Formats: sequence, structure tokens, C-alpha cells
Amino acid sequence: MALPLDGVKVVDLTNVLAGPFCTMTLSDLGAEVLKVENFPEGDLSRRLSPKVNDESYCFAMVNRNKRSIGLDLKNPRGKEVFMKLAAGADIILENMRPDAKFHMGVDYESVKKVNAQIIYASISGFGQTGPYAKKGGYDIVAQGMTGIMRMTGEPGGRPAKVGIAMNDVAGGVTALYAILAAYIHRLRSGEGQYLETSLVDAGLAWMVWESAAFFGSGEVAMANGTRHRRSAPYQAFRTADGYVTIGANSEKMWASLCRQVLDRPDLLEDERFRGLQNRLANVEALQEEIERVLVTRPTAHWVPLLDAAAVPGGPVYTFDETVEDPHIKAREMFFDVDHPKIGRMKNIGYPVKFSRTPQQYRSPAPWLGQHTEEVLGELGYDARQVDALFRDSVVFDKYRDPARQG
Repeated sequence: MALPLDGVKVVDLTNVLAGPFCTMTLSDLGAEVLKVENFPEGDLSRRLSPKVNDESYCFAMVNRNKRSIGLDLKNPRGKEVFMKLAAGADIILENMRPDAKFHMGVDYESVKKVNAQIIYASISGFGQTGPYAKKGGYDIVAQGMTGIMRMTGEPGGRPAKVGIAMNDVAGGVTALYAILAAYIHRLRSGEGQYLETSLVDAGLAWMVWESAAFFGSGEVAMANGTRHRRSAPYQAFRTADGYVTIGANSEKMWASLCRQVLDRPDLLEDERFRGLQNRLANVEALQEEIERVLVTRPTAHWVPLLDAAAVPGGPVYTFDETVEDPHIKAREMFFDVDHPKIGRMKNIGYPVKFSRTPQQYRSPAPWLGQHTEEVLGELGYDARQVDALFRDSVVFDKYRDPARQG
């Protein structure tokens, strides 16, 4: 079955997570993604543990459906290979420091000379302009600068990082929808364009309620544990054996919680909890009263009661418990693949279910330079030229016969 991006060619100059997450999604939608990697290190995530047979599981998780060419972009002959790739590409994505691509001559204006319709996208820590543009920016730096670390964790505690690389993923998702929009524009007009985003910009764009509070009333969002700043009860509560989340964020659900789940109809008459504003003002007492009941039974007792009462809620899992949940399994959010070096491994499933063009797994993540010889052949290099490029360390394949590597 044809996929939405069948035939779309992407040259991927990115490392680690933000860019590779974006290009992985493009590849899942059918795009032909070629990772251009330096060597002998390659994508920086290749060094991350755990490793199986010297291949990173982390790298393999976010680089499925892609090919890899090991290429020295600082070598004039390597740049020549890159420009041939760029000439036939639809999309180029990079996440170097803003000045690095100019030093190597692989920036948008240089590429535009060989491919006027190219869609060229950049992801960086702080963006291509502004006083911090040349600074390196990792996920944790962006989380700190955007205020996220001061909004996360328990009140009065140290700044806390979100449990996942939130700004990295936000940067990748933001670049993804921008690239798709630019591609639609090109289909209509024939025009390519340059676009760029940053980990900081992408993270700030997700702060909807927090910015509303600040600009509307001057409130500075600070760490609030699992509680919602605008609704109560809406948090994780302790049970006999762990925690359960409850989101009773309407008067109807609050009444159902008290009557059908907690068996505490008296709470509905308590002046401290009459109406949302009173519950927010007395949230500590509210938590105490609710947990007084919940700690008498395990989480598994309370979740069915919440469901029966139509009050949103669920268990607070550790990740190993998440993987074993029957609903997660039914949604096929993890699946097995065969990697040529790692062997049988798990991959994350597809979060969007298409009725006509479902995303497809076609190939495992490549080893460094796995497709170098294949790609060079597609560009018109003959065997003698390919051997010369390997011999002169212009290109690389991690598992190529050393006698042929150069």
C-alpha cells in the first residue's frame, strides 16, 4: 500500500534525538531517509548504552526505516558527494551549531544553487538568530531556560527535569509539522524554502496555560507536584500500594467521586470544598481527606470504581508496568523487529492509527555507513571510484572488509 510520503527523498544531517525523531516519523510515513554521518563516531547517539554487539539500542530505537552513508563533509570530495545527494533531495534537515553548516558549505544558500526547490530545515538549541544563536543547546539547557525545570517537581524542591527529553521531542515534532507544511506549499507553488526552529522556541510553544496565567495575571508558574494549577481534584493520590491519578475536574465528576468512589458524600457539604475555587484554595486539606480513604485499599481496587463512576483516573506505573498493561499491548505500542547486529529487539509502535495509509516498518536502523556503497552506486560512481573514496577515507562503512575500506 502506498504511503503519504512515498518517493519523497530526505537527507538527514541530524544527531541524537530532535532531528532523528523528526526524520524517523517522515520515514514511517514513507519518505526515503538517508542519514549522512561523520566517522568513525557517526550519530552521537551511537555511543549511548545499552549496546548489543557494539550497536546502540538507543540509536536503533529512533532510526528505523533509514539508510546510512559515512561521509566526510570537510573533505572537498565528500562535499561533492553531498551536493549530488542534495540535488536529488526534497528535504534536508540538520541540527548543527548555526555556523557549522556555513563553514562546510552545506547551508541552505549553497544547496539552493543545485536545487532551487529544496526544503531545508534547521533545528538548534536557541535558533539561527538572536544573542544566543551560537550557543550549544541541549534538552536540559532548554528545559532550564524556558522555566520548565522550575515548574516541575514538588513545591519547595530543587529544579526537576521532565522525565523524558521533552524539548528535544518538541523540537522534532515542531520541525516535522513545519516541513510537511512547506512540502504542501511546494506542491502548490513549486517553491522550496528555508525553515528553522529551536529547542527553546518549541518548548515555549507548549506552555499554553502557564503563559496565560503570567500574561493574564502576573502569576509565575512554580513546581506544584502532580497537581493542576487550575483544577482540583486533579492529581496523583496515594493508595495502599502506590498511587492513582484522579481528574474530577467538573462539579458532576466531583460529586460522582465523593458518592460512588470514596463513599464520602459528606465532602460535598464541606464548605472548604464547595466549588472549584474553594477546592483550589484548600487543596492540601482536599488531598488529605481523599487520601484518608484511598490509602485503605490498593490502586487496583480504585481504578474500576473510578471507571464505573465515569471519573477519569488510572494507575501510576513504572515503565516496566506500562509495557505489560493489556491496553498498551492491544494498541500495539511496542513491536519486535530483527536488527542485523543487535538481533531481535523492541521498537516503539505508531501513535497514530491511519485507516487508509498506516505507517509502516520497513527496515531496522542502519549500522554506520551500511548503505555507503549502495548510495554511491545510485549517484553514478563506478566500483573503481567507490574503492578510491573508501581508500582515501572520504566515505566509510563500519563493517566493510578492511582490505576494501582503505
